[in-house]
Amino acid sequence: SARKRRRRSSAARRSSGTNITFSITVIVRDSQMKQISRRGVFLGLGSNLNDREAYLENAISQLDADENIQVLMRSSILQTKALGDMAQPMYLNMVVEIETSLSPKELLNVCLEIEADNGRVRTEKWGPRTLDIDILFYGDEVVDTLGLRIPHPELIQRSFVLEPLAEIAPDFKHPKSKDSVLAMLQRL
Repeated sequence: SARKRRRRSSAARRSSGTNITFSITVIVRDSQMKQISRRGVFLGLGSNLNDREAYLENAISQLDADENIQVLMRSSILQTKALGDMAQPMYLNMVVEIETSLSPKELLNVCLEIEADNGRVRTEKWGPRTLDIDILFYGDEVVDTLGLRIPHPELIQRSFVLEPLAEIAPDFKHPKSKDSVLAMLQRL
């Protein structure tokens, strides 16, 4: 059976010193509700510990299992060196495009939960990790809040993000610079 959402509205009318109160109940079936969905949402996935490919595949499965997310496209997997000075294993990186009805903050929370489910422990910047999920773009939106910046502020300097992104969305435009992903990659 379809879930129902009820909204109650009441009002009072004064007529000849008499109060009349009435109530209206509106029933909206989920099948009739229009969900606002955002396309052009790109996530960068990376892993450099243990079974790296399994972590990436598990993350994609968990994203797609969420009722508010649909994985639309995925790049091939790219193996790269880790950032920073710390000696650590090579990374596997990829990009997925999703469609979602989640807000950027809600999406961040889902990504953090998936990272934690896959054993992610945050100890140091650019340290080794079982799984890293970054929101690269959220359509053409620009978000700059404590803990969340979209577009990802470092993506224009990272070939391990731009290469797989260019594979699935070469013409996607950065909402600030208006440069295509392919043009940003060619400048590296």
